[in-house]
Amino acid sequence: MATPNATDPQIIDAISRELNLPVKQVTAVVELLAAGNTIPFIARYRKEVTGGLDEIALRAIEDGLEKATALAARKATVLKTIEEQGLLTDLLRRQIEACTDLRSLEAIYLPYKPKRRTRATIARERGLQPLADVLLSQSKLDRSKQAILESFVNKELDVPDTETAIAGAIDIIAEQWSEDAEVRQWMVEKGSKFGQITSQVKRGKKDEAAKFEQYMDRQESAARIPGHRLLAMLRGESEGVLKVGLAMEEDRAISHVKSRFIKNPSFEFNRELHTAAEECFNRLLQPATQSTVLQMLKERADEEAISVFGKNLHELLMAAPAGPRTTIGIDPGFRTGCKVAVVDGTGKFLANTTIYPTPPKSDVAGAGKSLLALIKKHNVELIAIGNGTASRETDSFVGELIAEHKLDVTKVMVSESGASIYSASELGGKEFPDLDITVRGAISIARRLQDPLAELVKTDPKSIGVGQYQHDVNQTQLRKCLDRTVESCVNRVGVDLNMASVPLLAHVAGIGPKLAENIVLYRDANGRFESRMELTKVPKLGKKAFEQAAGFLRIRGGKEPLDNSAVHPESYSVVGRMAKELKADAKTLVGNSTLSQKLKPEQFVDSRFGLPTVQDIIAELAKPGRDPRSEFKVAQFDSSVNSMEDLAIGMVLEGVITNVTHFGAFIDLGVHQDGLIHISQLANTFVSDPNEIVSVGDVVKVKVLEVDLDRKRIAVTRKF
Repeated sequence: MATPNATDPQIIDAISRELNLPVKQVTAVVELLAAGNTIPFIARYRKEVTGGLDEIALRAIEDGLEKATALAARKATVLKTIEEQGLLTDLLRRQIEACTDLRSLEAIYLPYKPKRRTRATIARERGLQPLADVLLSQSKLDRSKQAILESFVNKELDVPDTETAIAGAIDIIAEQWSEDAEVRQWMVEKGSKFGQITSQVKRGKKDEAAKFEQYMDRQESAARIPGHRLLAMLRGESEGVLKVGLAMEEDRAISHVKSRFIKNPSFEFNRELHTAAEECFNRLLQPATQSTVLQMLKERADEEAISVFGKNLHELLMAAPAGPRTTIGIDPGFRTGCKVAVVDGTGKFLANTTIYPTPPKSDVAGAGKSLLALIKKHNVELIAIGNGTASRETDSFVGELIAEHKLDVTKVMVSESGASIYSASELGGKEFPDLDITVRGAISIARRLQDPLAELVKTDPKSIGVGQYQHDVNQTQLRKCLDRTVESCVNRVGVDLNMASVPLLAHVAGIGPKLAENIVLYRDANGRFESRMELTKVPKLGKKAFEQAAGFLRIRGGKEPLDNSAVHPESYSVVGRMAKELKADAKTLVGNSTLSQKLKPEQFVDSRFGLPTVQDIIAELAKPGRDPRSEFKVAQFDSSVNSMEDLAIGMVLEGVITNVTHFGAFIDLGVHQDGLIHISQLANTFVSDPNEIVSVGDVVKVKVLEVDLDRKRIAVTRKF
């Protein structure tokens, strides 16, 4: 089998069938990807070619291509390996080539796969394969059973008696039967449908398993176990306190093995074959089935959890920006005080100080004087307060200061997840080499309020706190999902070429980390970019990178008005034709919705620019560079509620959704411990998916149902 080619018709057909998409569309996307085009670029600027496929469909094709190519490559390896063994038959070749997934391919390959030294291997080394063949044939014996067994006794080969001989033959048969693809598939199907996932506390580990209390002795249907519960069980196992397994109907499974392989009930070795069937299941098939089913369920749970992480990260990155306003960031603390930093509307650092409004120092007067001086000196409009230790106390202090002096300043509690990691990172050190780590954290908190997307891209997405079990799922798949989410958000919003940091530019389609560094170095050396075309002067930024990136980069106040829009430079000529049709210049047309409404898209369609592109251009001309993010809104925390002890059943509070899972949503109520809105408490109607009701960043009101101080759990409801 030849090395797989991404544009191979068989691969494209496989993707087409799996995704239920026309071959023509799949082919177009695969060819665009093969030519080095990025998903954001294809989704936005090649709609005519793909038939208008959105980013989700394009990603599915990209994943399908990766999966199909990997399968084809593995088939080639398997075929080559078996052929080198001289065991490749035409039937086996057809079976391998017909495989549609890696698991079924590996099941066929298993008997031919090089193995570690097993009990069956040892038995073969002792010369017992011929005896196993006698038993497997189930044919009439040419001599007595005892005589056959005695002929294999050989003390030099460590077969001292007939019992050892038959035990070795049974080991060989059990392994051979356990490698039968049909039997393994049947076991996995039955285990998946009718098996029970079990979890039990390990001996001597009960005291360490308190947080896994509900899983100490649990049994749940493999077909119905929710992903988050399986991940919790597996976490308990990885921490060495739980043992997770699969319970199956043993009698039924062994009966299936016997019916599959034992065909002659009058055969002299019939009893030994029944023993082999039992040995096959208990020692080999059951553990293998357990491993496979748990792996399948883990993969499904990972997929569900990673999807949730992606959605949560998307909402977090697409949170409403407060905008280019002078902002104070406060990183709260008790003993070490609160670190305060001021940044201007562009995020540029202006000043910093440390205040002590909370115990043990409690210098409220001095803290108020220092903060008030910064507010007045820099005309501060916003104060961002990190939601970590001492946040509620600091929030109350700031609120009282604003009220006392009647300041026109808005205070906002901001998630500081990952801020400390950014502060201590190489990037944080490069940005502010002369500032203390804690001051960098305060700057980051301020910038997160101004523009969450621009600041959060500097931090590893796993550190932002986008969901539960992010350390338990497949890390490669998680990284892929989170990187894609960041890329999607950055390109959907667009990036200011003259203000963007290296990490932000690195996520623009076609750029990447190295070109992002080159862009910033060029900008530092030559001043602001006045046009998109000036990008071509950046070292190593070629035509392809420019084509992919240009439409997602914005230049405010540049030479070309269209450079501050999502209209791609390749389409500027279309805008020129539109302006000519309206007897106006392009500059007048940009941002003029009255003029753009007079345009008839069909008039501007040609062999290069189809109707979807023309419609997009007209929509962009009406509102050039429009930010797709929602309007900035602030949650109003109850000033009388600062800790869990202040909560009371029946209280109605406003909070911010911090996390959405399959079983509900978590909400920040300003008490250092998120509350849970269980899926059954999200709405007055049935809810199948919490993401349909709430998103990360939503400001909602809830009523307190339960407060468990010992376990630090808060239950709230939206049903009131």
